[in-house]
Amino acid sequence: MNHPASRVPYTAYDPTRHLLLTPQDDEAPARVARLRSLGIGESPLPAFDEFARKLARTTGAPYSMVNFIDEERQYFAGLYTPAQDQAVELGPAPASAQPGRVMARDHGYCPHVVVRRKALVLEDVCDYPRFAGNPVVDEIGIRSYLGAPLIDRTGMALGTVCVVDLEPRPWGREGLETIKSMAAELVEQIHHMERQQADAP
Repeated sequence: MNHPASRVPYTAYDPTRHLLLTPQDDEAPARVARLRSLGIGESPLPAFDEFARKLARTTGAPYSMVNFIDEERQYFAGLYTPAQDQAVELGPAPASAQPGRVMARDHGYCPHVVVRRKALVLEDVCDYPRFAGNPVVDEIGIRSYLGAPLIDRTGMALGTVCVVDLEPRPWGREGLETIKSMAAELVEQIHHMERQQADAP
């Protein structure tokens, strides 16, 4: 019997590795509408940058992100890097976007987390054929990933919180529980922002 995750349809195909890499995301249009109603996902927010910094401190990871995903791209509204006052290039970005905040939707592992609606732990991405072929491995050197979905009060998976490292990391059960807890914390922060918007004159 196939594992349920194996039945998720995939749309991006890498002929060199014979693997389907990027999950089909049928909720993307509704997610875009929800993000616009919240006023997030299109520009960096200091509160999200601070949350990414807190996430990096908590996990000991060198890179952390608050990531919102639309139909074509990923946007890091919160970003922490080792050189925290400098942006890191994670993928092609249009000239109008802040460098380092934008990544193509077929790069990285957050789209998998959003579609699966479950946290993902990759202690060494090279141990998983489906994930080892991702462009971020060769282009950026990502070797480990830990991410969890941001599921709001409407049931929508808005995006993720995640951390990555250029070396394999034994995240373990503690890492999984930490990233899930941090995701829940940020969802509450987003709900608080939403209430403030609703109460504004």
